[in-house]
Amino acid sequence: MTGKTLLVGLRADQFRHPLDLEATRALKQLPGLDTAVRMVLAPLAERFFHLDHLASSLQVSDRQLPDLYQSLVEACRILDLSVPQLYVRQNPVPNAYTFAMCGEDPFIVIHTALLELLTPAETQAVIAHELGHLKCEHSVYLTLANLITMAASQLPLGEVLAQNLQNQLMEWVRCAEFTCDRAALLVAQDPRIVASLMMKLCGGSPSLADQLNVDAFIDQARAYDAISTDALGDALKQMRTQGLTHPVPVLRAREIDRWASSPDYFALVKSRPDRYNGGSPKGEWRNW
Repeated sequence: MTGKTLLVGLRADQFRHPLDLEATRALKQLPGLDTAVRMVLAPLAERFFHLDHLASSLQVSDRQLPDLYQSLVEACRILDLSVPQLYVRQNPVPNAYTFAMCGEDPFIVIHTALLELLTPAETQAVIAHELGHLKCEHSVYLTLANLITMAASQLPLGEVLAQNLQNQLMEWVRCAEFTCDRAALLVAQDPRIVASLMMKLCGGSPSLADQLNVDAFIDQARAYDAISTDALGDALKQMRTQGLTHPVPVLRAREIDRWASSPDYFALVKSRPDRYNGGSPKGEWRNW
């Protein structure tokens, strides 16, 4: 993990996906939503989730899973971001998520099943994706979406009452994921690593690793766009993703495939002189 470009002074809007910008503007039109989350939900939720993970997960550090910790630190240096806490949680479902409500003690959680599935480079891409949520300050709406989803399944008629807000939030969440996939690429600086990650989310397992073909999966992702370009095809794709918290992996891979060939990506990564070779980074850094 050497020879990577440091993105000193990187701003979120330099890599934010246009759909994320559009969906965020739509959410901000809902009066009082941001204030309600920060003032009412944040204090209790932040303490609860932090204590829960401190009690039942491994906190990664230079003394606990040090290789994973160094991967986190390098990703933060590349994205010009302070280092959050990182936890590894025993769970058979491959997943990772981020929690940060008030700007204090943000943390990332990675399930053990995901670590078993991925290479170190792919794992770092996952970490970078989660760091993207912090860099873009997605946490308020992301946490609200999670809480509404949980409440809808617990309260009588909660699913009906929350449906409109939940649909709007889920649409935003899916758009935000495209932005964070770009953060993953900015750290990996190799689109094949991100494509391989998406491939494994589709149908990977440790026993199949030596038979997986990234080029074939990229071709599959490109074919997803071409399978139908009429109104019916668009409607079927919309039905397929409605209610999901993430876009389908092939679509995410196709978006990264496109952005990796764009002038915007080239300007951020390929044309910058500052390189990181595992030692002291060039440029000035904020205090962590």
